Amino acid sequence: MPAISTILIDGLTYASWLFIVALGLTLVFGVLKILNIAHGSFYALGAYAAASFVGWTASEGLAPGWSLAAMLLAAVAVAVIVAPLVERGLLRFFYGRDEVLLVLVTYALFLILEDVTKLVWGANPYYVSEPYSLFGNIDVGIQSYVGYEFALIGLAVIVGLTVWWGLNRTRQGKIVLAVIHSPEVASSMGVNVSRVYMVAFAIGIFLAALGGAFTAPMISVQPGMAVSVVIVSFAVVIIGGLGSIEGAAIGALIVGLARSLAVHIVPVAELFSIYVVMAVVLMFRPEGLFQRIQARKI
Repeated sequence: MPAISTILIDGLTYASWLFIVALGLTLVFGVLKILNIAHGSFYALGAYAAASFVGWTASEGLAPGWSLAAMLLAAVAVAVIVAPLVERGLLRFFYGRDEVLLVLVTYALFLILEDVTKLVWGANPYYVSEPYSLFGNIDVGIQSYVGYEFALIGLAVIVGLTVWWGLNRTRQGKIVLAVIHSPEVASSMGVNVSRVYMVAFAIGIFLAALGGAFTAPMISVQPGMAVSVVIVSFAVVIIGGLGSIEGAAIGALIVGLARSLAVHIVPVAELFSIYVVMAVVLMFRPEGLFQRIQARKI
């Protein structure tokens, strides 16, 4: 029984931050129709920015609780600074072009951002330890777990519900859905499609950076972390269905639990397990578990 609870909690913890990151990826695809290879780089920027911001709060002698606000502020800063530069300065010139070209453009952006992080933060790893102990330990049966992991699960639930509510229950969300279905019709009705693209892309970057910022206390922030993140994020959205919020949630749960099961039973099959699950799903549902009838709908 303790082994089962450990597998479940580890899987949910992994799925929580992965869902936040994959949600940004599927949102950008749903609105802009871009398979953003550079999404993992935004995750890495969020982690690095969080390391810098949290380090600043510690150097100023602020209470440890301020580190949470610093991580949130780091994600916001990445979105505010990077989104206009990338979307307005690069991607908008390729809208409507061949999808393969867009993939190549975002891959080039990924390579550029990898070098940018090394240029700004160097090649040495960063450790964000302050927030990890804020929530103490939580006992589940005879096992003790770090409370921060449960807080991360709660954050994922809040983020998922907020994005779903924003898209389906607000006027702005209805406008986004209209643009997803038909940008031309939405534009003819007076919708500023360019602004919708900008806002959607900024939110996608924010979600990636948020996942990176709040994962930073659990990992070593170092060069190369973007590669593994973008791989598993694509696995999540492929399993769940491109452009689906529900699919991102279920896909993250499947990937998280599959990885946790492999880590605790067959550690050498950790990464391989994710691809096995993805292959099995695609054999029976090539469009993903929650792909809508209209591929452009979230």
